[in-house]
Amino acid sequence: MRLYDFRTEYRENPIGLTEKAPRFSWKIESQEKDTLQTAYEIKVTDEKGNIVWNSGKKASDQSVLISYEGETLADEMLYKVEVSVADNHGNVESIGGTFETGIFDNAEFIAKMITSDFPEEETACPVFGKTFAIDKKVKKARLYATAHGVYEVTLNGQTVGDYRMAPGWTSYHNRLQYQIYDVTEQLVEENKIAITVGNGWYKGILGFYCQPNQYGTQAGAFAELHVEYEDGSKEVIATDETWAVKTGEIRYSEIYMGETIDTDAPEIKEGKVVVKEFDKAVLTAQENEPVRITEKIVGKELIVTPKGEKLVDFGQIVTGVVEVHAKGEKGQKIVIRHAEVLDKDGNFYPETLRQAKSIDTFICNGEEQIFRPHFTFHGFRYISVEGMEEFTADQFFACVTHSDIEKTGDFHCSNKKVNQLQSNITWSQRDNFLDIPTDCPQRDERLGWTGDAQVFSWTAAFNRNTALFYKKWMRDVAAESSLEKGVPHVVPDILDSYSSSAWSDVAVIVPWVVYQIYGDKGILEENWKCMHEWVDYIKNNCGENGLWQSGFQYGDWLALDKEESADRTGATDKYMLANAYYLYVTELVKKTAEVLGKDEEAKKYAELYETTLDAFRREYYTETGRIVSETQTGAIISLYFNLAREKDRKRILNTLLTNIANHKNHLATGFVGTPYICHTLSENGAHEMAATLFMKEDYPSWLYAVNMGATTIWERWNSIKPDGTFDESGMNSLNHYAYGSVGDWMYRKVAGLSQLEPGYKKFQVKPMFVKGIEEWGTEFDSVYGKIVANTSCKAGKIHVHVEVPANTTAVIVLPEKEEVHEVGSGVYDYEYDTETSLAVERFSMDSTLGEIVAEPLAVEMFNQMVPGMLEGPMIQFAYGMTLAELLGATPQAKPMYEAVLNALNKKEKN
Repeated sequence: MRLYDFRTEYRENPIGLTEKAPRFSWKIESQEKDTLQTAYEIKVTDEKGNIVWNSGKKASDQSVLISYEGETLADEMLYKVEVSVADNHGNVESIGGTFETGIFDNAEFIAKMITSDFPEEETACPVFGKTFAIDKKVKKARLYATAHGVYEVTLNGQTVGDYRMAPGWTSYHNRLQYQIYDVTEQLVEENKIAITVGNGWYKGILGFYCQPNQYGTQAGAFAELHVEYEDGSKEVIATDETWAVKTGEIRYSEIYMGETIDTDAPEIKEGKVVVKEFDKAVLTAQENEPVRITEKIVGKELIVTPKGEKLVDFGQIVTGVVEVHAKGEKGQKIVIRHAEVLDKDGNFYPETLRQAKSIDTFICNGEEQIFRPHFTFHGFRYISVEGMEEFTADQFFACVTHSDIEKTGDFHCSNKKVNQLQSNITWSQRDNFLDIPTDCPQRDERLGWTGDAQVFSWTAAFNRNTALFYKKWMRDVAAESSLEKGVPHVVPDILDSYSSSAWSDVAVIVPWVVYQIYGDKGILEENWKCMHEWVDYIKNNCGENGLWQSGFQYGDWLALDKEESADRTGATDKYMLANAYYLYVTELVKKTAEVLGKDEEAKKYAELYETTLDAFRREYYTETGRIVSETQTGAIISLYFNLAREKDRKRILNTLLTNIANHKNHLATGFVGTPYICHTLSENGAHEMAATLFMKEDYPSWLYAVNMGATTIWERWNSIKPDGTFDESGMNSLNHYAYGSVGDWMYRKVAGLSQLEPGYKKFQVKPMFVKGIEEWGTEFDSVYGKIVANTSCKAGKIHVHVEVPANTTAVIVLPEKEEVHEVGSGVYDYEYDTETSLAVERFSMDSTLGEIVAEPLAVEMFNQMVPGMLEGPMIQFAYGMTLAELLGATPQAKPMYEAVLNALNKKEKN
């Protein structure tokens, strides 16, 4: 047995921790099968060697997020943690780590928020500075810093830390993050500290209408340097009136518009520092992983367009900035423009950015230089370079920038196009998880749309460890929400628009996702008020029939089953969707109450669910099972959310299949229906249709975008049309992750991996076949360790490989055999002959009758099916008709089809 990956609050040896009861986690590795932890003991000591907590030996298999229960932790103290673990085989091992506390009480900060007396029209970034001397030997030095705006700090000419766009974007009036840096090694005898502040989200241009000053009109800096000397004395250098301020090389900086840096002869203005009114109560230590440059992609190709534009192609749509390596003439101006795509003629096409100019300008000083913007970011694959006569692609680097969240999961298979789809999903997540979950990273928007984040949350939490990312963002959701107004459409809220189903439901769904994926009950405890108040808000706005049928709703946003109108809400009754989600979140709030031991509340919301469900069924279904909206999404939410009566489920499934057939085996769903369509089909005996939809390659489908060269997920199914032209609605992002929510189906249904208990303490592996994929699988680094689930089906053999980490158990369901194996930790391999006819295996629901009867073995199937379906009105069957259309045309078709498959299976075996 080996212990590894010790964490405190998801972090390795963190500094500046302000949780009063931090939680500890570790993982177990063992070569012995069926390994379970039987006991643990945790000891915490301070830097003086005093034991501040000894848990004693606890008989427990818990190894995730165990709370500290010792003495009150002191400010700025280094603590050492030792964990000893015993397993069921008699082994005992230990692991350790450290954590350092920060400042628990904001009142202890003595710094002031300082700004300048520069006029509001001054576009250059202010640089706040101070010089100070150190005359003793330094033991430890920590810098606490934040800003009204975004900032960077240099100490003695060296950049402090590697964070980008700090302090991040929060609900600034309620919460302002600060960062903590270890600067011990950067201090010398004579020191100079400088803090440069850009407008950022605080006072910069923001939103659809590119309005400035969303939170305030003055950028400001707030910082404290805490120095502890070897002799035990301490000193604090803090921002106040004694600091100086001037302008520097950054002459202009806006997130949407870009940045101008003049290294030749910038006009330096001296100003006066002014203390700004500031409530220190809003301060909070950095809560999630910081934004960093996580990768640099060198330019792949130099392009000269038909218009004569000089472009560099990076081969991938990314979020970030471009780093330029150049030696220009003194005063030479280099201009970099950004775009996601080229037009159909191969010319630069920045129109998807709308009003976001995304232009960076660098003025050279005549020496070898490396230029890189500081306080902006762009969404791009291509750049247009102006002001350089001769250059090569490798002089330019795309600096991929996002919250530095650990990768945890992946999906891989034998189909290259599906692998590209998985890549597109993960890139859109990286590109849009920049401190908050944005809808898009490139145009004049980049907002924390709650609906996009909600539908993608399951997929996101599999791909990367989103626990801290969502924890931070949910605190802003809670800060912006209330029982009176509900939950905003975007968080942080700059639109002042509130309460729509599927969007505002994020208040309940995301905490539940984090709990399920990571076993983190703390996020439920922290968000309980916001969660139940959202359900209470809906209840308070219901009519006499107990249903929510008022106010603005986004509906099935961007669905294809309704001719596009100004509201883009799709054909499904928007209040049916609102009440379906009302029921869903009510059930989750009931379950949350049960987890938290709130028995009275659990009973209350259970009763609310039942009365609302009854009202829902009376309003939206007939007695015979017809739905008020017989759309794909109407059927999907009826089945997936378990809203339909049991007796009606078969009819509603047939309604769904018929609708799909009427769309020539294509989806017609928007933001609400798409995340669940494949799940619904797979869970209701129509997995082959789910696979057919998934593998479609023409519009509308996931692989259509892949075939069109997409490297990220599009906002619309036809963002780029087959002829290379674009949707011209003015809302056409090529980097929107919402439709990437199909990833959850790929992981849970195709690879078959899903949690049965929170944190995957117990999980299921139940792989399902997809025609066109012979080998497939997933790896997921759970909070207990790495889970592997790989499957292949080729040459008449099925092979299933599963790796179960120590201290967990798994249920393995073998495909076709439907054998169930309950196992403990270890490595498991199963290989057996496939029961599926090799001829039938080649047919999926989108196979045409012409393709089917071309197979000698299938002629019998066709001949048996058609005569029985010609009773009553004559139905014309064309050879181009798909199998799904045939099966949807008459109720006799499906049982005949299944009978013929059974006969063919037996015939081939014999």
